[in-house]
Amino acid sequence: MNYKPALHLHSRYQPQVEADRYIKSLNTDKNTDCFILIEPGIGYLINSLKKDYPQSRIVTLHADSGFRKINDFGKDLPAWYPDSGTGIEEFLENEIPDTASVKIVEWKAALKVYGNAYLDLVTQAVQFLKRKEASRRTTEAFGIRWVKNFFRNFTVFKNTLLYRQMDIPIVITGAGPSLEKSLPEIYDARSGIFILAASSSLPALLSFGIVPDMIIGTDGGGWAKMHLHSAFRKNKHGAPGTLAFSMTAALPSQCSALNLLPMNDGSLWQSLALNVNNIPSVHIPQRGTVTASAIDLALVLSSGDIFLAGMDLSLSDIKSHARPYGFDHLYFANSSRMDPVYSKIFKRAGDIRAGGSLEIYASWFKSRGAILPQKIFSLDGSHKVFDDNMPVKLPCNKNKFNFQDYFKVNALDSNPYARSKKAFDALSSALRKKEYAKTLTSELSPLLLPSNKDPQPQDIMEALISIAKI
Repeated sequence: MNYKPALHLHSRYQPQVEADRYIKSLNTDKNTDCFILIEPGIGYLINSLKKDYPQSRIVTLHADSGFRKINDFGKDLPAWYPDSGTGIEEFLENEIPDTASVKIVEWKAALKVYGNAYLDLVTQAVQFLKRKEASRRTTEAFGIRWVKNFFRNFTVFKNTLLYRQMDIPIVITGAGPSLEKSLPEIYDARSGIFILAASSSLPALLSFGIVPDMIIGTDGGGWAKMHLHSAFRKNKHGAPGTLAFSMTAALPSQCSALNLLPMNDGSLWQSLALNVNNIPSVHIPQRGTVTASAIDLALVLSSGDIFLAGMDLSLSDIKSHARPYGFDHLYFANSSRMDPVYSKIFKRAGDIRAGGSLEIYASWFKSRGAILPQKIFSLDGSHKVFDDNMPVKLPCNKNKFNFQDYFKVNALDSNPYARSKKAFDALSSALRKKEYAKTLTSELSPLLLPSNKDPQPQDIMEALISIAKI
């Protein structure tokens, strides 16, 4: 224990009465699914919550690892301590379901004892809830579309990729403004590196004569297809031939000409549908941003260092993207003397700042900084999350990278529409089985029935029939 003896976390006379009174004063909704307790000390607050909210889940965040030994009330509960070896937000992600309603309960006496360490716990818990709420809103708005994409993507498959791990550097490119500064360095090192490009960065790369080894796409919105169109346009430099994609991503039909690497988020519903079709995939958790998915994929594909270019997670003045960009034509086509392109870009930058999504994801990366492998670097100093590890330039790799040494094309011979039907049949059958029904319902209800508070397997089945149109 490392707090001053003169300070007390609990009453020296009736600590349980004190905790009971405090919990009752919060007047919290009895239907709250989960409580996050910030430094509950010995655990009297835990005891109070268990009595007043017996159906709620409780997780605790501690500023002091010493409570691990003396927290009698919370021994059966998930708890994070400074020596846990994992980040706070990762811990909360693993312990709190996406659909749960959550309430943070602070024990203000701990602020006087632990100061900034306590405030850091509160800050990270709040950031987790902001990101969770943003994810919930996105899921409600796009969940049905994602499931539609999922079934449609089975009809796009022709060739998939098998891979073995490389040992060469990987450069991940995003469409952030800083990409433009990094393009000459990437071009010079091209032969000895593997380039994994977010689909939005394709126009800028190809315009500079850089053809990436693999594209990655995770966006389920229809507009995301516009970024991929660059992969199919003829140019003197050629076009990328491989695409790693989330199974819920929006893909244009032309992607059937590419060698595909499906990214399975590890959910039961995606795994069942892929396995029944014997389609190999790589397990990449759903993170909500292509930056995180690209880093996860790079860590799987190579044991070498990872370099970021254009993964800014921030604006540069009013510039939100490198040039050229897939949506540039929208600015120019709708501009006029009274509403010039510059004004449109200025307004867009203001909307992005007001939305706060970039800050949410930047905060998430910062919270994971201590647990990410120390081999992720920023090429140009514009990636505020990774600047501490910034090298001067890309390493000189004299060994020329050969794609065929690490990847093998796997041709699928079944009818594409039959694959979609088999995926639906596998989910339909699993929903009728007790051992799968509960998990599938909990996974699919936020996507298909976000307003249904008590969805049943039959409700999920009906929604799937409507969406899959089988």
